[in-house]
Amino acid sequence: MTRPAKSTAEVALSVVVPLYDEEESIGPLYESIAATLDAMPQRSEIIFVDDGSTDSTYVRIEQLHRRDARVRCVRFRRNYGQTPAMQAGFDHARGDIVVSMDGDLQNDPADIPRLVAKIDEGYGVVCGWRKDRKDNTISRTIPSKIANWLISRMTGVAIHDTGCSLKAYRAELIKGTRLYAEMHRFIPAMASMSGTRITEIVVAHHAREFGESKYGISRVWQVALDLLVIKMLTGFSRAPAAWYGLLSLPFLLATLASGAVTGWLYLQAVPGEDFSIVLPGATFLLAIAFLHFVFLGLLTELIVSASRVHDRQVLDLDTIE
Repeated sequence: MTRPAKSTAEVALSVVVPLYDEEESIGPLYESIAATLDAMPQRSEIIFVDDGSTDSTYVRIEQLHRRDARVRCVRFRRNYGQTPAMQAGFDHARGDIVVSMDGDLQNDPADIPRLVAKIDEGYGVVCGWRKDRKDNTISRTIPSKIANWLISRMTGVAIHDTGCSLKAYRAELIKGTRLYAEMHRFIPAMASMSGTRITEIVVAHHAREFGESKYGISRVWQVALDLLVIKMLTGFSRAPAAWYGLLSLPFLLATLASGAVTGWLYLQAVPGEDFSIVLPGATFLLAIAFLHFVFLGLLTELIVSASRVHDRQVLDLDTIE
């Protein structure tokens, strides 16, 4: 069946699906997404992002595009990974609401209307929660539960399943977020910095039908590094003086230790002999570095505080209007 073309200006919903060597999955996946979108009132588009597939994934996307003008494709020359693929899909999305999902048939497109309904309630990000996962317990489920607990504790965003790709976003929010490494799982944490409302709903999860998972326990180290980066970003935005104070602490300790050693050596020095200025010089430089971080923290705190006051003033004006 050939579906009619949609007007670009009227696109309200974009579904972004990264794909890598999913030639067997893409047909059933498209049919499921299309059936869901056909039953929804919003004008929609489906953006498949071919992440450098080595099989016939791209050829099948072209065939789908000829059948359904809603289907669009972004193609990478080589494999860059899930996060860059999602970023490319977000950049090319034209809808007011953007939904992301995996391309391996484990996410269920039938959950899309429920995600969109939550966005319509006023939320900026709606996350899927795979409460009943159908993955390998040892290599996927247990590491995921540990990672989700750590991410929730360190970022302060109470989401059960940060790794679930099935999420819905307001376009203005997701298009202002830049992703790299494995950062797609931290979008809720980054969105929380702007004060947007975040929620989650339980979604279906199916066992993988075709091929093998591209992701496993080997990504733990990358996720851990990204978590540290996100913790620093969210921490700096909320309490910059405290974080700069923490960064200055090693320099303070080094200054005190170097100063103590300098004083001890000075007292032990033989009168009339030259006293090396290397250690006093190092103490001075360490003290300057300590003060630099302290004053930088105070300055950043003033800037952030002024920004918060401005945001509150704008909110008050919006409320008055």
